[in-house]
Amino acid sequence: MIQKELSKRAQNLLKSLVEIYIQKGKPVGSKTLARECSLSLSSATIRSIMADLEELGYVMSPHTSAGRVPTALGYRLFVDSLITMSPINDSVMAQIKSTLNPDQNSKLLAENTSYLLSSFTQMASLVMVPHCEQQVLRQVEFLTLDGSRVLVILVLNAREVQNRIITVGREYSESELKEAANYVNAHYAGVELGLICAKIKEGMREDKTQLDRLMSMAIDLVPKAFESGSEEQEADCVVSGASHLIDTDIGDDAGRLKELFAAFTQKQEILSIMSACHDARDIQIFIGEEAGTDILEDFSLISAPYGDRDSVLGVLAVIGPTRMPYQKVIPTVDITAKLLSAALNREG
Repeated sequence: MIQKELSKRAQNLLKSLVEIYIQKGKPVGSKTLARECSLSLSSATIRSIMADLEELGYVMSPHTSAGRVPTALGYRLFVDSLITMSPINDSVMAQIKSTLNPDQNSKLLAENTSYLLSSFTQMASLVMVPHCEQQVLRQVEFLTLDGSRVLVILVLNAREVQNRIITVGREYSESELKEAANYVNAHYAGVELGLICAKIKEGMREDKTQLDRLMSMAIDLVPKAFESGSEEQEADCVVSGASHLIDTDIGDDAGRLKELFAAFTQKQEILSIMSACHDARDIQIFIGEEAGTDILEDFSLISAPYGDRDSVLGVLAVIGPTRMPYQKVIPTVDITAKLLSAALNREG
C-alpha cells in the first residue's frame, strides 16, 4: 500500500529512479531524473523530493555520490504499488510450452523448468520437485521376484511411472499380489500416496469382516511401496544458473557468493525458504533480509507455487540481486509456474 507521506509526484520520481537504476546500475542524480521523468520539475524541486524520500528511507546516497539508489524499502514500494509489468514475449511463451512436455515425469519437468527460468532471467533458479507423498496414485501393480522381494510398479498423477523393489514380511503368491493390487486400486486410486496408509489403517479399525486379510496384505505392502527413497529426497530442489550471480553487482563480494553457493549445494536452508512459500497461492517477493536469512541479504527472491487442480505440489523461484528487472522477472516466474501446472494437469 502506498504510504500517505508520498505525493503522486514523489511516487513517480521514485518509480523513475528505480527503473533507471535497474537499467544502468549507477546512482541516479537529479539532472538525470529531470531529463528522464515525464514531470515538468526543476532540478531543485527534484532534489527536495529526493531529500524527503531519503529521510523516509526509500533511497540512499552511497558514499560521496551526488546520486541516489533505492533501498530495500524503496524496492518494496516499487514492486507493491508502482511497477509496470512487461508483457511476456510470444517466442518465450512458445519455448516454455514446447519444453514443458506433459509426457515428462515430474523430476524432468522440474529440471527443464529450472533451466528455462535461469536462461530467460539470467539469474539463479530453483524448482522444488514434488514430494512422493503429494503425488496421486493412478494405479499400482505388485509382481513377485524371489523370496520376500516384490517389484512395485506405480503410475502416479497422469503419466508418471516409477518402479521399486521392496522387501516384505513374507513370501506372497502372484495371485495374492494381484488381489492386493486390485484392492488398493479399487479403493485408493486418486488419493495422495501420503494419505493411503492412514486410510488403510483406518479401514482396518472400522471393518473387521472378510476384508481383514486384504487389508493386512495392503498394510504390509503399501508403506514400503509408497515411501520416498533416499534418491528422491536428494532431488528435492533443482538449482540452475547459480553462476549468473557472479556477473551481478554482488559478484565482487566473494564472501556473500560463497555462502549462497554453499546454500545451493547443501539445499537445507534454501528448501526451508522455499517451503515457507509452499502454501502461498500467488507470487511471493522477498527483498533482502525479508527472506529471513543472512545469505539473501543482498539478493531478492521471487517465487510462485505450482500444482495440480486440487493442491500445491511445489514452488519455483528466481534468486538475483536486489537490482533485478522486477517488471520482467515477476511475469516470467508467474507464467512459468502456470505453464508447469498446465503440463502436470494435461492428460497424456
